[in-house]
Amino acid sequence: MKKDIIIPEAGESVTEADIVSWYKHNGDFVVMDDPIVELETDKASMDLTAEISGILTISIKGGTVKVGQVIGSIEESKEGAPAKTKSTDTPSDKPAKSNVDPVKSDGPAPDSYAKGHPSPAAEKLLAEKGLSKADIQGSGKDGRITKHDVATTPAAPSTPSPQPTPSSAPTTDGSSPRSSERKPLSRLRKTLMNRLIEAQQTTASLTTFNEIDMANVIALRKKYKDAFKEKYNTGLGFMSFFTKAVTIALDAWPVINASIDGDEVIYNNYCDIGIAVSTPKGLVVPVVRNAETLSFADIEAQIRHYAAKGQDGKLTIDDMSGGTFTITNGGTFGSMLSTPILNRPQSAILGMHNIVERPVAIKGEVVVHPVMYVALTYDHRLIDGREAVQFLVTVKNLLEDPSRLLLEL
Repeated sequence: MKKDIIIPEAGESVTEADIVSWYKHNGDFVVMDDPIVELETDKASMDLTAEISGILTISIKGGTVKVGQVIGSIEESKEGAPAKTKSTDTPSDKPAKSNVDPVKSDGPAPDSYAKGHPSPAAEKLLAEKGLSKADIQGSGKDGRITKHDVATTPAAPSTPSPQPTPSSAPTTDGSSPRSSERKPLSRLRKTLMNRLIEAQQTTASLTTFNEIDMANVIALRKKYKDAFKEKYNTGLGFMSFFTKAVTIALDAWPVINASIDGDEVIYNNYCDIGIAVSTPKGLVVPVVRNAETLSFADIEAQIRHYAAKGQDGKLTIDDMSGGTFTITNGGTFGSMLSTPILNRPQSAILGMHNIVERPVAIKGEVVVHPVMYVALTYDHRLIDGREAVQFLVTVKNLLEDPSRLLLEL
């Protein structure tokens, strides 16, 4: 039986995709559920997996393809069985028929997910990071090395390469040769670029700032993080505190959670919070649905679930669609202050930053406390400065006295 490899639907507005790379070669044996090709759409990158085990035939190696287009096929075959190809051997040249495959052994097949062997996606990432499979402890089934295992392992230290580039030439003053390289923009980067320009050109964006004394949140987290981890099997991070504070503040200031649609304003009575997550492919924004109804543990579990999917390149269009408000944390990269750009069609976005000990005045005395600067970018066409500032003050007050999060005050 032959199974066509077809470009699947990936959202209402997605009509085409780019073939980034094939993980297997033409004629290779593939195992069912193996990732075989990496695709990139306007909204996400994703892997297509083999629907059956068999011999791979690649029809289109790269370029842009349409949704529903056939890019290859798999001829069903048992694992380890060679591809059926025409042979020029005469019957007398062929060895006697045997039930034993001379190549196959009792151990795992070379391309199977055996202990200490990487998946095709993991193997590609190993090469990119300069790592050996011996450097990785596989966490997958039977000890197989997954893409997530490789993504969470630090890259090997780079070593100077004596290999010259074709365009470089030795300099007369003994300095290093100069060279340039051109690479095409990925579909995701082009889409992001266009959306950022659109957000700047079609909205009246303003940013308001404030600072939050994080001492009480840090103390509460330190006191209960071990018990939280033991009970819920997930860590207690700052993002759950901010998400809860934002949902309460959005309830108090519903226009921050609204959006403009033509000549109308859409007010949402739910909070679908986009959480910006860094992945090997760049920054993506999966959405925590109905965050106002979730507990701290539920929020933390969802964020970690999305982070793991992002590292493995498994985030779907549905994971990232919608959203009424976004939180981004530049502090994870050391940012002290920034002005986040709106995630259209949303009307506001909150930027978190790093926590730094700073002198603050408390009851007439100067003390050193951990402080975070926060920024709210908002669409001034819909949101007035008074509403934006008071929304941010509400978030500040909730986090500086986190007991208010439980009482929703």
